Amino acid sequence: MSNPNPIEARIVQLAELKDQARHAGSEAAVQRQHDRGKLTARERIDLLVDPGSFHELDMLVRHRAHGFGIENNRPLTDGVVTGWGTVDGRKIFLFSQDFTLFGGALGEVFAEKIHKVMDLAASVGAPFVGLNDGAGARIQEGVVSLASYGGIFHRNVQNSGVIPQISVIMGPCAGGAVYSPAMTDFIFMVKDTSYMFITGPDVVKTVTGEDVTQQELGGAVAHATKSGVATFTADDEPQCIEMVRYLLSFLPSNNLEDPPYFEPSDDPGRVCDNIVSLIPDSVNKAYDMKKVIAEIADDGEFFEVFPKWAMNIVCGFSRVDGHVVGVVGNQPQVLAGCLDIDASEKAARFVRTCDAFNIPLVTFVDVPGFLPGTNQEHSGIIRHGAKLLYAYCEATVPRVQIITRKGYGGAYVVMNSKSIGADLAYAWPGAEIAVMGTDGAIQILGNKGLTKEDYEEKFLNPYQAAERGYVDDVIDPRDTRKVLVAALDVLRTKKENLPSRKHGNGPL
Repeated sequence: MSNPNPIEARIVQLAELKDQARHAGSEAAVQRQHDRGKLTARERIDLLVDPGSFHELDMLVRHRAHGFGIENNRPLTDGVVTGWGTVDGRKIFLFSQDFTLFGGALGEVFAEKIHKVMDLAASVGAPFVGLNDGAGARIQEGVVSLASYGGIFHRNVQNSGVIPQISVIMGPCAGGAVYSPAMTDFIFMVKDTSYMFITGPDVVKTVTGEDVTQQELGGAVAHATKSGVATFTADDEPQCIEMVRYLLSFLPSNNLEDPPYFEPSDDPGRVCDNIVSLIPDSVNKAYDMKKVIAEIADDGEFFEVFPKWAMNIVCGFSRVDGHVVGVVGNQPQVLAGCLDIDASEKAARFVRTCDAFNIPLVTFVDVPGFLPGTNQEHSGIIRHGAKLLYAYCEATVPRVQIITRKGYGGAYVVMNSKSIGADLAYAWPGAEIAVMGTDGAIQILGNKGLTKEDYEEKFLNPYQAAERGYVDDVIDPRDTRKVLVAALDVLRTKKENLPSRKHGNGPL
């Protein structure tokens, strides 16, 4: 009887090892994950990437730590799955933390896997997605695990503005682990099953005496409505991952490429007849700026970022004639569309993200000013408001301003005005571009014989700005879409030469 082929025996051994790696977590641990309403690391990858496209790296690694018995438990993969795949045919790199092994805690080898795949993503110029579900640093590995986090943070910063970085929180993310997601471009969270915080409820109770649950302290709803940490929230993990795939359809692979173009089905010359009916007769009545945006965008598409935080300003992605645009607009339905600290930070972050990734900016202006009050002033509205001003002044992508109604005072200037570098500025005939509204002006200048009628006739219209060239044209609101199509088309080849410097010093 002939001896078995040694190569075939080795192939069988390899298959067994890889099968062990794919099922490294125990059945009981997997069941506990499912019982919590959570998917496993590999199930999440299967939903994220196109079928059959995932190529795994470092499947056969094991940790090399000793102490407290950890040397007796050395599972393959070491608790994180890394590799690359495609989303709608476009490559992405990713990691997916495996809570069924060491609770997803990060050690040296775990981090080395992430370092490697982050470096690969940067070198080939592809988006990077981190699926986070881990208990933080691996205590048994001490300072080594802490230093390993530093390697991730450093790469987050080096890759910022070079490749899109997306963090998906699908379980615990606490302590130092929160700072990698905090430095990425977008954060997704899942209601009820994910949370982020620096110090947990037990520490909070000890230090401050406050009783608070994990979800109250750092759940998806808290971060989507109060802190502004979560860009997007989803009801469950499949919906969350589908939202990640949708976001990627608006983003280029890297900062040297343009965003994906889709052949439009919506007529670029379409007249927006419904717009006139959306704007109230009275300047003191609210309307929904998101409805205005939907009227103008291709097929009404608008993917809003931070939809539940700082709702007095709206930001999001749309397409115009098949091309991706970033849209910023004051929201008259909330705080009359005033700019405050949160709105300024939200919009500034979005403007900088669009500028980093070659996404033209369209700004819809209906702003009565900055929100007054001691709380705003003492909390730093001057410094925070300047962040939005700085972001627009710094942006070199095509920039178009459309003034729909109020454009008052410094807030008008901050909202991408011509004087701070907008390439093209348009106003609707009902626009009011002035230092302030009628009542404030009369209060200050009334003793000089200025009447309400005089002020409204001279200032509360777009024509003085048009005379000076501060708006390039006053347009029929119904023509906004075709005007915008033409404006973005002519600006598509825009180039700017910036002065040489290490970096600016914005009002952080």
